[in-house]
Amino acid sequence: MTLLLLIRHGTNDWVHGRLAGWTPGVHLNETGRGQAQALSERLGALPIAAIYSSPLERTLETAQAIAAPRDLTIKVVEDLGEVRYGEWTGGELKQLSQHELWPGVQFYPSGTRFPGGETLLEVQMRAVAALDALRVQHPQQIFAVVSHADLIKLVISHYIGMHIDLFQRLIIHPGSLTAIAFERMGPRLLAFNDTGSLDHLRPEPAKPTESATGSDPAHHDPSATTSTAGKAE
Repeated sequence: MTLLLLIRHGTNDWVHGRLAGWTPGVHLNETGRGQAQALSERLGALPIAAIYSSPLERTLETAQAIAAPRDLTIKVVEDLGEVRYGEWTGGELKQLSQHELWPGVQFYPSGTRFPGGETLLEVQMRAVAALDALRVQHPQQIFAVVSHADLIKLVISHYIGMHIDLFQRLIIHPGSLTAIAFERMGPRLLAFNDTGSLDHLRPEPAKPTESATGSDPAHHDPSATTSTAGKAE
């Protein structure tokens, strides 16, 4: 059995507000550094053979927290990098959620292209190709990949047989771990979005625009529940 550990980078100051994409210089904040350290400790004595990372600072910093105590060298893989959001890069999510392409990103990602950027199908194809190549290099081993929420969700969708147009139903939190085993009968999802805590299950406080009985659909903020253009990196 080969075991793939998919790790989302820790929190940074752009999360939930702006779409960082490939913007340079986006680093983990104090919370994010704590998440990376906690994840490294949770991994304990797992015999990780290798660690790979997206080229961006926030993923490399997360990977370093895992690699350093295990004396591993981080190997950068370009195709495991963030979605290329094109003209949306750096945009505020509240504004992007009003864009005419937003419904396509949420409900037809297989056929929606970010202006000047990639389609999510293209991202899924490059990421899966990169991971399949790494699996060949690590038969019967455990290897870790530090990447981004949307890419991880797209990869999970592929390996569990979920159509890409449903991938927004998955949520990947900062500093989380997802584990996929590759066995003779195919991929098996062993862990999903594990943060070592159940705090993310707590109901969020009602917003001023919400009624006493729940959210007002007319005022629903799409960015509250999605990652692409939903949970900024």
